[in-house]
Amino acid sequence: MLSPKRTKYRKQHKGRIHGMARSATSLHFGSYGLKAASPGRVTARQIEAARQALTRHMKRAGRVWIRIFPDVPVSAKPAEVRMGSGKGSPEYWACRVKPGRIMFEIDGVPPDLARRALELAASKLSVDTRFITRVGLED
Repeated sequence: MLSPKRTKYRKQHKGRIHGMARSATSLHFGSYGLKAASPGRVTARQIEAARQALTRHMKRAGRVWIRIFPDVPVSAKPAEVRMGSGKGSPEYWACRVKPGRIMFEIDGVPPDLARRALELAASKLSVDTRFITRVGLED
């Protein structure tokens, strides 16, 4: 699973995700992509599950680009622990995704296969998504 090799700080504030994405809003690598339509946190496990669903449906044909990276440590306290006594330890890594962000790009496969593969990947993610194509390609 994806995670940073090292970070400056072990724990981060939760933060809020508002506004639209400014970067990674158009296709740069592939012909088809999966764009976020709602804000949310996508975990490293969700990214890996989506990647596996994509590559398996495409039968390892074509190419896949992952445009998001889980760099936010999410902490949690154990079950049935009383309030107080500090913040929990980091449990997993997540990526804050804003609406408009391209999360996955694929190329080298027919449009119908690309659409189905990205729909399978989208079902593994916790944010609403849209299937997009490069301008000039008919769907």
